Amino acid sequence: MTDVQPRFHREVTRYDLVSRSLTVSRVERVAPDMIRVTLSGAELAGFASTGPADHVKVFFPDADGVFHTRRPDAEPTGPVILRDFTPLPHDGELALDFYTHADPGPAAAWAQSVSVGDAARIAGPRGSRGVPADVSRVILFADETAVPAVSRWLELLPASVSVEVIAMVGDGDWVADYLGATTASVNVVGRDADTALAALSALAPIDESTFVWAAGEATQLIPIRRHLRRELGLPKEQVVVDGYWRRGAADFDHHAPLDPTDPEE
Repeated sequence: MTDVQPRFHREVTRYDLVSRSLTVSRVERVAPDMIRVTLSGAELAGFASTGPADHVKVFFPDADGVFHTRRPDAEPTGPVILRDFTPLPHDGELALDFYTHADPGPAAAWAQSVSVGDAARIAGPRGSRGVPADVSRVILFADETAVPAVSRWLELLPASVSVEVIAMVGDGDWVADYLGATTASVNVVGRDADTALAALSALAPIDESTFVWAAGEATQLIPIRRHLRRELGLPKEQVVVDGYWRRGAADFDHHAPLDPTDPEE
């Protein structure tokens, strides 16, 4: 008897949580406001990430250049500064792309100041969730912080799947070049939900073989999720909306509910 996976099934792989001490091997600006920091080192052995929206914890040093981590057998000796980032593994190295902006936080500031040979530290991922099975079309919403994950979607989706990207960015002339999007349709819109939903309405209707993924600033994603789940009535397995950050929240947990007032969260 053949075991047929349901539509939108996404294979889940679990990993042991491993902390790795690595070295910066390259720093390059891959877009006007995007810096790629590539990491290498012996401790990358065994690293795995097979999902388009995986994340690793990236630790950042304090003002004295010291990394503080949480260990089960010891209390941290100083502030633990970490953020989630999309891992971009390639040829035995690991790239992390940082969106840089005015008034940078610890992550963007580190990316703008780091040099080849500097120490770096990551942990994870704890697991991977693969691309959905049995789909013919995928629609991806993303702001600047989620564009690196879009690049992973394009890399991991079968070539037979039609991909439409709605880029919720400020100045987006760079997005298509960054993605190398020769097969995907890239529509650059403003950062607000209204223009993103207008772009969605201009596309072909979402049918039962279309999967929708959205990530970025949490408050801008609430109307998008509401439209997809409530107004269009799409089932939860057909839609993933993930708040990567929230304006005004320094340590936003992307596992937290996108909209705490929504009983369906």
